[in-house]
Amino acid sequence: MLNGLWLGFFIVAAVSALAQWLIGGNAGIFAAMVESIFAMAKLSVEVMILLFGTLTLWLGFLRIAEKAGIVDWLAKALGPLFLRLMPEVPAGHPAIGLITLNFAANGLGLDNAATPIGLKAMRALQDLNPSPTIASNAQILFLVLNASSLTLLPVTIFMYRAQQGAPDPTLVFLPILLATSASTLVGLLSVAFMQRLRLWDPIVLAYLVPGALVLGGFMALLATLSATALAGLSSILGNLTLFGLIILFLVVGALRKVKVYEAFIEGAKEGFDVAKTLLPYLVAMLCAIGVLRASGALDFGLDGIRHLVQWAGWDTRFVDALPTAMVKPFSGSAARAMLIETMQTSGVDSFPALVAATIQGSTETTFYVLAVYFGAVGIQRARHAVGCALLAEFSGVVAAIGVCYWFFG
Repeated sequence: MLNGLWLGFFIVAAVSALAQWLIGGNAGIFAAMVESIFAMAKLSVEVMILLFGTLTLWLGFLRIAEKAGIVDWLAKALGPLFLRLMPEVPAGHPAIGLITLNFAANGLGLDNAATPIGLKAMRALQDLNPSPTIASNAQILFLVLNASSLTLLPVTIFMYRAQQGAPDPTLVFLPILLATSASTLVGLLSVAFMQRLRLWDPIVLAYLVPGALVLGGFMALLATLSATALAGLSSILGNLTLFGLIILFLVVGALRKVKVYEAFIEGAKEGFDVAKTLLPYLVAMLCAIGVLRASGALDFGLDGIRHLVQWAGWDTRFVDALPTAMVKPFSGSAARAMLIETMQTSGVDSFPALVAATIQGSTETTFYVLAVYFGAVGIQRARHAVGCALLAEFSGVVAAIGVCYWFFG
């Protein structure tokens, strides 16, 4: 799928350039496309410089959190909830522990730890699956909640904004938190509807009702603030949360007798290794999208959508952020490149760039998650997993657009 998407960018760009040359008489279009390739290759390296530092720093602190037992504590706290949401999984089964560990790791931004734990959880659920080629209810719920992308600390989004010169990289913290909460809630409700889950179970309600009340009360408080105050609050909470967690990791680690410096270095080395593997993907996608933009094809497509939105009587400022939303279900690297290209083209704190950053932080690569998690255990029939996951992703995109109009519009 990724091969086809990447090749398609170049093919569409070539057709658009030929049309501009043969019909529009624009002979300079090919020079612009070649220039764009080299410009995007240079930008990829510039992005990677900050990416090296950010990943190295953050994975160092997260390794302290792991060794201090914070992830394990979160897993134990979430265990009773998942036990009720997956009634076919017996109490004490290893799958429950792995599932809660996976979500705890995702919530803390431990992507590299979350994926292998998630694959182990899927294999554990497969051991209980009576039909090995057909996804079970528990496997579908687990996958959809993974695809809904509930991440409380979108550090990579902050990093990309910082690299592009944003004076306040955490400005999108609250919009991302609200949008990702919406996508996760829709994912849970859609699966609950399809599987007839008992969400009114007292233990499930004990988790969901307080969370809903806190989120509702918080949104009611936000509704009383002006757009300027909302942006300021998002900045304060984003920076306070990020720094507060770092201090929490260090203090808990020290109290648990963790050698915090050595643990940080251990995690930082992993961050360096992870960062250097991303450069080829970033170069490939940024160059392809740069060619697509330089050929005029991307603008042509967005203009068509913009006219439809205008015809419907809606504001059109969000349209320039849609490329990130369109490719996100298929490829995280393509969506990342689209986000960077939008920030380059429109400005890092422009409305389209803020919407694109919020979409990137609150949605997931649905088809990639489906392929990896179901492919690892040989699932061939996904049942309602695809529909529920895409509904959650669509809800995240709509919520991201709506929240950004609320905060920045």
